[in-house]
Amino acid sequence: MAETARLRHGPVVPRVESALRAMLAEGRWRPGERMPNEVALAAELGVGRSSVREAVRLLAHDGLVEVRHGSGTYAAEPPAPAAEGDMRRLLRRARLREVYEVRRALEVEAARLAAGRLRPEDIGRLRDRLALREERTGGDPAAFVDADLAFHRAVVELSGNAVLLGLFTSVLPVLRAALVEMVSYETALPDVSCAHAELLDGLARGDADAAIAATVSHLEAVMELFDSEKEVAAP
Repeated sequence: MAETARLRHGPVVPRVESALRAMLAEGRWRPGERMPNEVALAAELGVGRSSVREAVRLLAHDGLVEVRHGSGTYAAEPPAPAAEGDMRRLLRRARLREVYEVRRALEVEAARLAAGRLRPEDIGRLRDRLALREERTGGDPAAFVDADLAFHRAVVELSGNAVLLGLFTSVLPVLRAALVEMVSYETALPDVSCAHAELLDGLARGDADAAIAATVSHLEAVMELFDSEKEVAAP
């Protein structure tokens, strides 16, 4: 019950993933054995089914479980100890990079459109969102990510494109989970506060090129981190 109580505070998905990873390491389920379904695991851990589903997806990416559609989730054979750390790190970077590729496609266009459509009162709203992001920097990862995404969603809203906003909103759950995980565990995460300030400045001046450049700078700084990690871990 103590572990369940801990899972209710802070970033939920990483904690669920950690709990399930510990259960697998302890041999609670033998390789090839079917694990309890989402409902049972969610009830045991005191979290929602969606958190369990995302955690299982992360474990499947790491090769620790096998999801058989229509049958269930099964414990997998643990990877070889020598390769486990590097492979897990590579898989995690690949997943996060895919998320950032989607972000770049959506947010670059949003920045371009917003630069030509913002009203004076919109700038104050963005400044407030950015101030909250800065206030939460270095604090609780989930609270910081929520403030960060609120700022970026506001930019997408101000693009005036309902389809673009719908696409961005549809990827927010996956994006949020990936960002909370990254902020919680990534030790070499670059500081992109300046790029955020430059994005706001470009939007305030109606300078689409500057807004796009700041957006690209912000996102690609993180994407380069994924690529450099891949090069270091490669044989």
